[in-house]
Amino acid sequence: MLANRLYTRIPALCGRASFLAAEAVSRNNRGVLAALQAHHRPLRQLATAAFRGDRGILTALKAQHTPLRQLATAASPMPSKGGKRTADAPIVGYWSLFCASMVFGIVVWGGLTRLTESGLSIVEWKPITGAKLPTSDQEWEAEFAKYKQFPEYHKVHIGIDMDDFKRIYFMEWFHRNIGRLFGVVYLVPAAYFIAKGKVTRRGALKLSGLGLLLLGQGAMGWYMVASGLEKELAERPEAIPRVSQYRLTSHLSLAYLLYAGLALYGWNVLRTNRLARSTLPKDKIQLLLQSPEITSFRRKITAATLLVGTTCLSGAMVAGLDAGLLFNEFPMMDVTLPQLWHSFYARHDAMWLNLFENPATVQLEHRILALTTYFVLSALWFKGRKLPLPQGSRLALHAMYLLANLQVALGISTLVNGVPIANASAHQANSVLLLASALRLYHTLRPLPRF
Repeated sequence: MLANRLYTRIPALCGRASFLAAEAVSRNNRGVLAALQAHHRPLRQLATAAFRGDRGILTALKAQHTPLRQLATAASPMPSKGGKRTADAPIVGYWSLFCASMVFGIVVWGGLTRLTESGLSIVEWKPITGAKLPTSDQEWEAEFAKYKQFPEYHKVHIGIDMDDFKRIYFMEWFHRNIGRLFGVVYLVPAAYFIAKGKVTRRGALKLSGLGLLLLGQGAMGWYMVASGLEKELAERPEAIPRVSQYRLTSHLSLAYLLYAGLALYGWNVLRTNRLARSTLPKDKIQLLLQSPEITSFRRKITAATLLVGTTCLSGAMVAGLDAGLLFNEFPMMDVTLPQLWHSFYARHDAMWLNLFENPATVQLEHRILALTTYFVLSALWFKGRKLPLPQGSRLALHAMYLLANLQVALGISTLVNGVPIANASAHQANSVLLLASALRLYHTLRPLPRF
């Protein structure tokens, strides 16, 4: 309303450029504002601030540039009842990417906890009081006594002393506490951004969805641990106390989804704000990204990204069954068909359970998926090199191919050396980076948002 009232007074106050800007504001015409950005610095700041809903920049313009004072006032976002933000604030994007990096660290440490067989050392779930590490000898003795009541002490860590128990206890305690820290780092700022109007309504829904995913991830973590604490594991002589491979894979799946969601959301926010300030020929870029060859390539990258994620999750099944400790040779696998399809794993004559519970079969599946993924990514790299990709897409393409080669090398070295902790941890960490590079390539090839 204010922009409309000022519309007839702008020519005398601000000149032709400001008059055009006022017209653009009154008509919500971002195309005119974008054209003016390249020629008039105060108007460029004004157009960017009006698009982003940045009250700070608009206030500064009103104070420092007299001809634009009334125009900036007209462009200023209305209070929450009248105005609507059109893009999430850049700080939200940087924060989201920081949260994604935290998830990466938690995934890596969780893998180390699994590799050192430390995940079952804390036998209780105390989301709040469990954050405190035992300090006195009495507290340590009490925790050790609880641990001795469960099967892992009697079948895996047989006769360990207090020093060994403290080591594995710390691994699990630290994993849980960086998860708690991440919850605070995510939930508190997310609530603040939503309450202060730093995000759009759509952004608020995305943050809320990721918050629910975070809470579900914590609950799944304990549900996974509980599967390795079942007392019946001590009663079955052949049973090895370890968490269910299904729950372990579910736990890792949620972590990968959370990582992907945070990364994509952060990249989207920063991309939108960068484009709002940019003077690049957006129409030409949009035409390139929507061309048939780029569209087809983007669809192939989408499918390849899903294949990377599936391969990562099959690796979780391998870890859950300790299948990497078998058949430590490559490229051959000294296995027979009866070993791959054995009645021992067929409850109620369900032979198909070999696909998920037979360590030999699960390892073979992971090998097939890993090699298939590598050849698919290699083919896409060769094809992508010949396409007129934007610079960011080309960098992501090369990074993806480099990480794919590294992932294969790490996987082979982990297998043939009997799963040493350093190799296996690097293999898992690199899998997250490989997924990130595929996601980044997909993101850079998406059509530009509308302005």
